[in-house]
Amino acid sequence: MSFFDELKRRNVFRVGIAYAVSAWVLLQVVDLVLENIAAPEWVMQVFMLALAVGLPVALIFAWAFEITPEGVKLEKHVDRSKSIARETGQKMNRHIIIALSIAVAFLLVDRFIPGKGTDPQPAVEKAGNTGVLVAEAETTEKSIAVLPFVNMSSDPEQDYFADGISEEILNALAGVSELKVAGRTSSFAFKGKNEDLLAIGKVLRVEHILEGSVRKSGNRVRITAQLIKVDDGFHMWSETFDREIDDIFVIQDEISAAILVQLKTQLLGDQQLVTATTDTRAYELYLLAKQRIYERTQPSLEMGVKLLDEAIGIDAGYAPAFAQLGIANLLLSDQNYGTLPHTSAGENAKRSLDTALQLDPRNAEALAGMGLYLTNHELDHENAMNVLQQAVAINPNMVNANTWLATEMDNAGELRAGMQLREKTFKRDPLHGPTFGNLQQSYTVMGQTEKALEMLDSLQAYLPGDANLLGDYGKVNLMTGHLAESQRYFQQSYDKEPLNTNNRLWFGFTLLKSRQYDLMAEITPDNLATLALSRLGRTEEALILGNKSIGSGQYPGWYFQTLVENGRFAELINVLESRWPSLEDFSTNWSGGNGYGYDAMGFIAEAYRNVGNETKFNNAMLRFRTSLDAQLAEGAENWPMSFSQAYFAVLANDNAAAITFLEEAFQQGGYLDTENETAWPIFKVLDGDPRYEAAKAAMVARFNSELEKMNLEDLPIGEGS
Repeated sequence: MSFFDELKRRNVFRVGIAYAVSAWVLLQVVDLVLENIAAPEWVMQVFMLALAVGLPVALIFAWAFEITPEGVKLEKHVDRSKSIARETGQKMNRHIIIALSIAVAFLLVDRFIPGKGTDPQPAVEKAGNTGVLVAEAETTEKSIAVLPFVNMSSDPEQDYFADGISEEILNALAGVSELKVAGRTSSFAFKGKNEDLLAIGKVLRVEHILEGSVRKSGNRVRITAQLIKVDDGFHMWSETFDREIDDIFVIQDEISAAILVQLKTQLLGDQQLVTATTDTRAYELYLLAKQRIYERTQPSLEMGVKLLDEAIGIDAGYAPAFAQLGIANLLLSDQNYGTLPHTSAGENAKRSLDTALQLDPRNAEALAGMGLYLTNHELDHENAMNVLQQAVAINPNMVNANTWLATEMDNAGELRAGMQLREKTFKRDPLHGPTFGNLQQSYTVMGQTEKALEMLDSLQAYLPGDANLLGDYGKVNLMTGHLAESQRYFQQSYDKEPLNTNNRLWFGFTLLKSRQYDLMAEITPDNLATLALSRLGRTEEALILGNKSIGSGQYPGWYFQTLVENGRFAELINVLESRWPSLEDFSTNWSGGNGYGYDAMGFIAEAYRNVGNETKFNNAMLRFRTSLDAQLAEGAENWPMSFSQAYFAVLANDNAAAITFLEEAFQQGGYLDTENETAWPIFKVLDGDPRYEAAKAAMVARFNSELEKMNLEDLPIGEGS
């Protein structure tokens, strides 16, 4: 008998096949278990090595031993005439078939069950049972998240110092253009939580994590930092720094430089990190102020200003303190989070930002703050765009600069580019309120409300009860016509943060559409409250408030609407021409390119038509049409946009087109107030048209359903909201 035949007789081939198939199935099960318990990669490698070593052992055993009715014996001690090797081989064939069936089942599940194999993964999923949101996205080797360092001091008030050190290291790394640094909000969301680093890395889309601790005692500080590779938990670098507090800037630079070395700085370019230095006490005040400013509430912002004033009193040459002071003053405006008159807030901010840039012309925070100032106070969008682009070029990871730059892109009519920048910023810092709020708004402007809701839903695990998140749910519901749900969300948001101007404004829109004018006049900012007062018949009071609002730099559209609805056409023109010598000047300040139409220019056109100035009417209509076309070309698709097109059409005496656009607006979730005598009088020319009456009736029926949910009084069918 040949050696090959002897191998077959002793079932060596069958043992090898059975072992290989069974080992493969076992590895699939082990891989599944290890993945769910987030075990390190080396555990799986040990299993693979053990099974590989076991194969030759199994083959040797199959050659040397034989299974007999009396048990396992050495092959040489078995009488060939009594051998049952053939029967054993048949049993092994059945075992091989079973193992192969299990293997095929694994392959089919991996190939065809959703979420497995090559099928697309959901954008967001839960990691284990920790409640951590995992965003499946490509990460880059050159990426890092700086978690808040743990305060090991006996004084819990030193938390701000530990957070400040972490943030300053984060900011230093963020200045490296080719290094992706996770945003502050999302990184700090893990403060005090004992989450698995692999899960954190998936949430923040980074390959490296820096964590550490700070112990401050008297004039000495001990900082321990360690750099960890996310995928395998390998500690790339760890070091403890014991220093006098005066050396804190040196420590920050040492830590940042050491991290860059470990991340192969030759791939990142030869970039040096520079930390601005100051007096130790001034620096502590600066760190505490930054944490307070970041909270974005009026009391915390006012405390931040006080601390920064104290820091500047110690060191009047510290540019970062002036930059933060400027930003804090902008945020304290009565159009943002505070009650400081808008003009005063701008003047205070401008002085601080100018000083910061004189001290350090390349301070990215000061440049970003100046961009926000130019946007909100000078309405100088071209220079704001340039300054914000400079800030992003210096620090591409600065979330605020990217957020404000995206807003300027909207103002310039670059809606798609603005949305793409917001998506990029969201990946870096998904829990930052303005970032996810503005991205939600981009999606709803483009008619992508389901995508907006999916994004907001993905944040709930980390932001339960967050006022900004509640407000964003309110906005999406308003834009889809769900007034009752919109009001419920906005009321919760307002109860938590009554001074949040943006949410108050949008709450006002919901109240406007549901005709709750008394509450609207009480809650919403002055420029929109003007329209509420007009609808209540308090015309003179409305006009005084409207004039005051545009004098402080607020959007003039609703004041113009109030003038038009009350037949004050000549007064509108006087207000317009006294502030903006030409329509070009007005368009430069208020371009109307943000995706919601350009009603402000429509009100101007209507005023010129009614005073008989055909030349300026045609000029305004051309600007109106050009803006609408540009927004549509960028993908704008929402009911305010459809209403704006209807407004243009009726001004152009194209009533059929106006009705078509109103039908579209109603289907998208919009409501038109046709009950109030002064509201939108220009559309009354459409009354009696069968198509318009049918569209109104369907809209009113849907509107009454929303009123019922809010326990408000119904309208008779045929009237409007």
